[in-house]
Amino acid sequence: MNDLRTTIAYFAGPAQKAYNSGMRQSKLFSKTRREAPSDEVAKNAQLLIRAGYIHKEMAGVYSYLPLGLRTLNNIAAIIRAEMNALGGQELFMTALQDKEVWSRTDRWDDEKVDIWFKTSFKSGGETGLAITHEEPLTRIMSEHVSSYRDLPVLAYQFQTKFRNELRAKSGVMRGKEFLMKDLYSFAKNDEEHKAVYSKVRDAYKRIFAKMGIGDKTFVTFASGGLFSQFSEEFQTLSDAGEDVIYVDEEKKLAVNKEVYTDENLAKLGLSKDVLTEQKAIEVGNIFSLGTRFSSQLGLTYTTETGAKEPVVMGSYGIGPTRLLGVIVELLADEKGLVWPEHISPYEYHIVSVNQDEDIVKTADELYDDMVRNGIEVLYDDRQVSAGQKFAESDLLGITRRIVVGRDAVATDMFEVVDRATGAITKVARAELTR
Repeated sequence: MNDLRTTIAYFAGPAQKAYNSGMRQSKLFSKTRREAPSDEVAKNAQLLIRAGYIHKEMAGVYSYLPLGLRTLNNIAAIIRAEMNALGGQELFMTALQDKEVWSRTDRWDDEKVDIWFKTSFKSGGETGLAITHEEPLTRIMSEHVSSYRDLPVLAYQFQTKFRNELRAKSGVMRGKEFLMKDLYSFAKNDEEHKAVYSKVRDAYKRIFAKMGIGDKTFVTFASGGLFSQFSEEFQTLSDAGEDVIYVDEEKKLAVNKEVYTDENLAKLGLSKDVLTEQKAIEVGNIFSLGTRFSSQLGLTYTTETGAKEPVVMGSYGIGPTRLLGVIVELLADEKGLVWPEHISPYEYHIVSVNQDEDIVKTADELYDDMVRNGIEVLYDDRQVSAGQKFAESDLLGITRRIVVGRDAVATDMFEVVDRATGAITKVARAELTR
């Protein structure tokens, strides 16, 4: 097992570790479909539903079936490893939100923020489903941060977010309910904040490289809104994108259409002469929040001289469910899904070509040996034709397929097919099972 895959298994958490090794396909309850669902226009949703990775509950709302959850957990594990390496501390906050804390920052009113899902308690009073978590985490920190010695702090979570989107036509890339990794930083001053911000930016670049989309993902300057002149988005080039950006390929930088002005380009040191217009999908963003939330919610610390100062904050988001869809949009081919090795639901897909007794015995033994050694493998042991197995294997997109036929029985050498390139190598049992 390669080093990164080992790291992913370590950071995947109990839900993944509980079933992280092997599965016989005859026992997998999810089934593939021949045809794409008629009510989906997005490529990612069509393929993920056809392959049995997700189930559509309603527009913009999807359940993740076993293969989809394994893939999603692997994406989350790559992100978690990088957040932990920064010194991030993971927590898990509530989806139900306290109206009072959001009213204090003027983000509860529907006239100001129009994407809330709100409801009422039977005992009286309003609540909403979380759209983000700056407010509640700032309030939490106000009970735990009091001195300069307590800072900096980086706290993050993986949490379901809810946004009452009018547009829900991009599959898992734009949902009303979706998984978000949100990291928040708390620093003593701008200098300390900038140092943290820079480290998170670099971590994001590593994350997208490990996802197999780093070469198409650009740091993109966008409007900073209330908090700073510019925020930074991570935009991945794709024809399925809803954003328009202008890219400097050499500098690996871009600007969003909303800030594409001569004045802003001059400030950023970019030239219109080399920028190309591209469609892109936002896969992450990082914001300097300044002291807006800390000042309004009373998050202060005592300096070395005894003065009281507001904490300087930052916010950093990545959507694992959105990333799942983006990877499908970029890497899938005419046969189906194509997963990079670090996020594939299994490392290998064993396919036995027929029900010959010796072939079945050889495939069974290989599967048992791989599982015994902790290698993640899906085994197609079903009594269906080889053609159906190969077609469905292509659709599922697992990184490597092991073909078990008469040659394997005779030589104990197995044909391993790379899903992305179609390259075939012969590999000995001992190498596959170690």
